[in-house]
Amino acid sequence: MIQGLLAFLRNAWRGLTTMRTALILLALLALGALPGALLPQRQLDKARVEKYITDHGWWGQLLDRLQFYDVYSSVWFSAVYFLLFVSLVGCLAPRTAEYLRQVRAKPVITPRNLSRLPHHDRATVDRDVDEVIAAARSALRGWRIAESTEDNGARTVSAERGYLRETGNLVFHFALLGLVVAFAIGKLYSYSGQVAVVATGTQFCNSGLLSYDSFTPGLRVDGTDLDPFCVRVNGFRASYLPTGEADTFDADMDYQSGGDLSTGTWRHYDLRVNEPLRTVGDRVYLIGHGYAPEFTVIFPDGQQRSSTVQWPPADPTTLLSAGTTTFDPPNTTDPAELRKHQLAITGLLAPTAVYDGTLLSSAFPAAFDPAVAVDVYRGDLGNNSGLSHSLLTIDQSMVDQGRLVKQARQNLKPGEEIKLDDGTRIRFDKVEQFVQLQISHDPTQVFVLVFAVLMLVGLAGSLTIKRRRLWIRAAPADAEAAGERTVVEVGGLARTDQAGYGEEFTKLATHLLAVTSADRRGT
Repeated sequence: MIQGLLAFLRNAWRGLTTMRTALILLALLALGALPGALLPQRQLDKARVEKYITDHGWWGQLLDRLQFYDVYSSVWFSAVYFLLFVSLVGCLAPRTAEYLRQVRAKPVITPRNLSRLPHHDRATVDRDVDEVIAAARSALRGWRIAESTEDNGARTVSAERGYLRETGNLVFHFALLGLVVAFAIGKLYSYSGQVAVVATGTQFCNSGLLSYDSFTPGLRVDGTDLDPFCVRVNGFRASYLPTGEADTFDADMDYQSGGDLSTGTWRHYDLRVNEPLRTVGDRVYLIGHGYAPEFTVIFPDGQQRSSTVQWPPADPTTLLSAGTTTFDPPNTTDPAELRKHQLAITGLLAPTAVYDGTLLSSAFPAAFDPAVAVDVYRGDLGNNSGLSHSLLTIDQSMVDQGRLVKQARQNLKPGEEIKLDDGTRIRFDKVEQFVQLQISHDPTQVFVLVFAVLMLVGLAGSLTIKRRRLWIRAAPADAEAAGERTVVEVGGLARTDQAGYGEEFTKLATHLLAVTSADRRGT
């Protein structure tokens, strides 16, 4: 029983630590990552996952039970990742030991019958044995060689070249192992987050989770020890083709990090797409932009409140945007009274307004003729209920309960206003731009780059370098032959199936035999 179990474990280990198994596991890992790219992931967008499950019924629920919405933290993905790591380690350890033994070992002694080798040549030259060996030693400079003397007086040279092929092979697989480890560490200590910043000198500081609109932490990141830095977005410029396609984006911004935070020094940077700001180990990317309408509410007692809130694009082509801006009434501290008089301005913003009757749409993404179509609600916004809901929309449950009541609906141009029944006036002042920033932190990115380059270098070496062996035997000719004559045999063997060694061997053998004869004639 025990012997059978040990035999099973031994065979399983041997199977797991083969390079074939490692390649299969690598393919499974790539295949397993596909759902993470094709399906919404709960860590990135929980609401979208819930919607996907609802829309797809039993199929969506089955995918949820199989952890397809949490691919990178799922049991099956982690198991494949762990098995790949074990397979690579178990495969590389004995191969490395064998490689080190081969490096220290001398080249294989000369076979007795060189004519049986795939590559063979033979000639009789007018040189003695010592001169032939000296000439061969000179011609094989750069090869690993070993010399020996046989019982019949013949001298041999064993030469081998191409050890870097196996070196490249090991470099490739060790770099692959390093890449697997780096990705694993990156999942532990990396984080990324997104935030929208209005381009009117608004600041964003990387101080904690509450600074972000969305945040994706690594498994060991709790958001309390983020790299401190601040950015200030002063303006944003976008250019478009006549078709409305985006041409260039450029955010004019300042930043401070490190010692700048204590001295108050700001440094300028033009943030563009694919040209991130790199500071204190973090990268700040420009990933999008949109518009933020500015509304001013003039309450019946004459007090004013202004707010500029980003409305995300609902149409990425024309930047027709949808959002909500909310206000609390002034001089109201009683929670019950506050919930009766909160205001919500929700609707659409068109950068370049076009109308179908009273229906507002946008014809172009640039803000040539901005307008808004808004509904104004008054009542309880639901943001003090303890339940979470998006700040970009109104809480429809409050509307359904009659606790949030529509007061007006109107299309507005900049400078126009709506007057409510209690004398409250709501003015649409202007449109500002906002930028969507992504902050990414990955302490292993340099290691990932190094390992990726090493993989390419190792792969190139293992594919282009040929492992080959060469043997030379120089034996005195028959004693009856006139002069000092030596029979020279050259044999070659390629350690791989790569083409090209036959031609190389022919050139090398011809050179060795011709050199010895030429040297003799030159003396």
